[in-house]
Order: sequence, then C-alpha cells, then structure tokens
Amino acid sequence: MASTLDVRRAGERFHTRAGWLDSHHSFSFSYHRDPFNTHFGLLLVSNDDVVAPGTGFETHPHGDMEIVTWVLDGALVHQDSEGHNGIIYPGLAQRMSAGTGILHSEKNDSWTLSGEPEHQNPVHFIQMWVIPDEAGIMPGYEQLDVNDQLDRGGWTTIASGMPGHDNQRAIGIRQKHAALHVARIRPGETLSIATAPFTHVFIARGSVELEGAGPLAEGDTVRVIGSEGQRITGGAQGAEVLMWEMTAAVSRA
Repeated sequence: MASTLDVRRAGERFHTRAGWLDSHHSFSFSYHRDPFNTHFGLLLVSNDDVVAPGTGFETHPHGDMEIVTWVLDGALVHQDSEGHNGIIYPGLAQRMSAGTGILHSEKNDSWTLSGEPEHQNPVHFIQMWVIPDEAGIMPGYEQLDVNDQLDRGGWTTIASGMPGHDNQRAIGIRQKHAALHVARIRPGETLSIATAPFTHVFIARGSVELEGAGPLAEGDTVRVIGSEGQRITGGAQGAEVLMWEMTAAVSRA
C-alpha cells in the first residue's frame, strides 16, 4: 500500500496565548478539542512553547505518560517531586516518566547558564507526550547532552524504547513501539525519513523539501502512514527536524 502523507501547516495549529506563554498545539490540548485530531500513532501531545523570562509552569501533576522535552532556544529549569533537578538547554535530551504520579515545574531561568540576570530571554521548546506500554510504572527522569552526535550529521536517536535501540539511543522511554530522532540538516543535505507504519515529522526550525509533500516551513508537520523512507532535503538555511518513528497506534478519544 502506498504511503499517505498528511501535511499540517504551522498556522493551522491550535494556539494558546496567556501573556507569559505562547503555545501552539499539534493535537487537541487543554480547552482545544477536536475529536478528529487527538493523536497520531502513539504521540498524544506535541506542543511548541515559548515561555517569557522569569515565568513558567508552576508545580502540576502528571500520570502514566512518557514526556520528552527538546529545547530550541534558552534554558528550562525542571524540578519534580522525586527530587530530580535539571537545566534543559539546546541539544540536551530529557525524559520524564510520570508513571504512578509525579509533580513537576518548568521555569524559564535563562540567566542560569550565562550567570548574568540581565541576559534574560524567552525559552522555546517542544514538549511531546507518548503513552507508555505499561501503566503504573515507577516515575523516572533521564537527560543527556547529544550535541556531539548532532554535529556529526544525520539522524540522532534521542529517545527510544524500541528493541535494538539500546546502544543507539540517548535516553530511554517506556514504549517499545516508539522512537524520537532529531537531525540538524544542512542546506541541500538529503536524508531519508524512517520507514515505519507511523512517522511524524516536525520542522522545528528552518525549511525542508519532503518527497511527496513538497516544501515545508518552520512549524509545519507531516503525518505519514506507511512511510517508504521518503527523502527530506534541507532548505536554504538548513533545518532542525524532529521525527517520531512508531510501529503502533493508540485509539484515544
């Protein structure tokens, strides 16, 4: 069966603006509800968030969810009820397993890295949720800097629970049917997307041309069913692309 490519443009996403937060949602989230856009494959949330300096998400709960955060600009400070603390910055892969229940906060403390309070900037990050393959696990946290791998080019597997990825992935997730890959594609460079039943391609910055979908700009996504390894080529300024490879889907209203 031939691949099906569903292009979703950046401007078509749900949008939440709350003063300190400017957020775009690829799927139904919070009060944004569309029964025909609740997930793709195992991916339930893909939020493109910009948080103002000195603000952020206060302590709030999560349960039975694998949450992966990828920062594009700035610094995000994570604290949770399990005693984990971390500063997430560009090129650092971070995963929180909510499991039986966890409380956490995420704040923009952009001056933390520079040490200069006057150097305050918005933090821009993508947060993605996938459903775990087992409910009621113990909460957990993991992070790892993958800038060296990204600089070498090609796809970097930053989070995976798939068999065979143990020695390739940066961090693990409790979902054996899903993996997240990231590439910083140079201008004119061509890679192939994952061959999988469900492949979700998100253009985090820059622009690309995807075989069968055409030109894609920052914030655009493509939901591919039955991917055949279509070629993706970096635009004039290159691109940073996040790609979920999934071998199963969940039915969730």
